[in-house]
This record gives sequence, structure tokens and C-alpha cells, in this order.
Amino acid sequence: MTLQPRAVLVHRRTELQELVDRHGTHGQAAFFLASRGRRMADVEARHRLVQDAITSVAAAIPAQWRRGMVERAEVSRFLFEPGDIIVVVGQDGLVANVAKYLDGQCVVGINAEPTRNPGVLVPHPPKAAAALLATAARRAVPEVTRLAMVTARTDDGQQLLALNEIYAGSPTHQTARYTIAPPNAATETQASSGVIIATGTGATGWCRSAWLERRSTLRLPGPVDQRLAWFVREAWPSPVTGTASTEGELAAGQELSLTAAADQLVLFGDGIEADAVPLAWGQTVTVGVAERTLNLLR
Repeated sequence: MTLQPRAVLVHRRTELQELVDRHGTHGQAAFFLASRGRRMADVEARHRLVQDAITSVAAAIPAQWRRGMVERAEVSRFLFEPGDIIVVVGQDGLVANVAKYLDGQCVVGINAEPTRNPGVLVPHPPKAAAALLATAARRAVPEVTRLAMVTARTDDGQQLLALNEIYAGSPTHQTARYTIAPPNAATETQASSGVIIATGTGATGWCRSAWLERRSTLRLPGPVDQRLAWFVREAWPSPVTGTASTEGELAAGQELSLTAAADQLVLFGDGIEADAVPLAWGQTVTVGVAERTLNLLR
């Protein structure tokens, strides 16, 4: 017997829920906000928008389908199935949070707060959920946009995936010491504030900040380009450290290699420092375009 499709609704706790958890009661949360010049009514209004969006999307899932619901904090422990349809209700960043746990599943992004969220990765309103789910359930989905991802592999077999960018450097964002080996360039010993390796999706965020700051002429990748851009942050010249290799691009199949020259360097993706991979002295990581893509329904 063929199983019905399974829709997995991914969401995150609202600010109201987090405030009440932190302060114990609704009244204490309201007092805390008022002491900082904010209104509880505004937080409650945003909470209702998100809850209404979740309710609307859940109601749009066909009754005969299987379904699951997972909160952002539990995503790393949730078992996604190959044929799942992932419905992300929330901000653009929530899509990036779930991306590294997927492998080819179709993702539907629902913007719960269109007046606050840009909607780059969550472009659809809640009322479109039923039609989007019907489209996603088809075996061939031409409307899918395959967004490039970045992967990092350490020499002891650990792997990290990210949709926007991977950061390699000190966990405190202070001086990191390492050797860098770009493709088609000489290996260089560096001391810097770390290295950002970004996809086209990430090229509108942290990566773009580095690109603008140095007035780089490097052509940044687009979201579907199988190409990455990398930037060294604040490289420091000294008798033993250089600044010759501070930016570049990686085509599919090319890799940027970093070897730690200090203890306790880290790798983390999409700004999630809690999921950092440690790098010990002498340990090497290679970073390049991932084989996986995030399949986002447009």
C-alpha cells in the first residue's frame, strides 16, 4: 500500500511564549516590556499572527495525509523522511535553520508576518498553503528553486552544511591563526577575525557586509549558482602572517582548505554557534559547494 504524503510543519516559539517562560507569568512579562518602553499589546498581536498562520496551514493539509509538527529547538532531533513536504511557517531564517537537516525534500515557505519579514525564503501567504501543498505533492515539481548550499568537512570526518554561510575562526571572533590554501593559489599563514564562505543566498547578508566594506570587485554568486564567495575578515600583516589571499570564489568541485594554527577554533553555519564544530591545532577543514541543494517551492 502506498503511503500518503507527510507534511511536516516547522515553526518557532513566538516572543510572547519566550517572555512568559522567562518571567513566569503574563503580568510579569508585561511589566518587563513596559519597563523598556514596549507594549505587551504589540507582542500579543504578533503572537496571534503567527498562531493564525500555523492554524491556517495545518487546516490546509489534506485530511488523509500524514502530518508532523516540530518546533525549531527540536529540529535537530526530528527524523525527516525522504518524501516529506516541509512547510516552514515563520521568518526567512527559519528556512536556513532547517535546511541542513534535509536531503532533497520540497520546502514550502509561509510568511507569518509579511509586514516584518522580507519573505525571500518564505514568499507565500498562509492562504496559499492548500494550493502549494497540492503542487508539492506532485512527483515532478518544476516550480522548485534549487538553492546552493555550502559544506565543510574536517579531516576527522565531521561535516557541516549551511544554506547561507560557514564561518571558520575563533569562537570569540577575535584573532584566529591558521594557514589558508585557496584553489590555484599559494598557501598562506594568516591571523584574522575569521573566514566567511558564503552561498548566493548568504551573499545578501554577512558576506555582502564584508564585500561592501572592502569595496570588493568580486562577483557575488546568485542563490542557484553552484559557486561560493569567501572573505577573510580583518587579516593582520606581520613578519609571519600575510594578507595576499583575503577573498575569492569557489566553483563546484573547488575547495578552500584551512589548517588550524591555534587551539579551539570553530566552524559554524548560518550563525548557529550552538552547533559549532571544533577545530584543534593542526586539524584541517575543506570547504566547498555542497552536493545537496535546498529545494524551495516558488
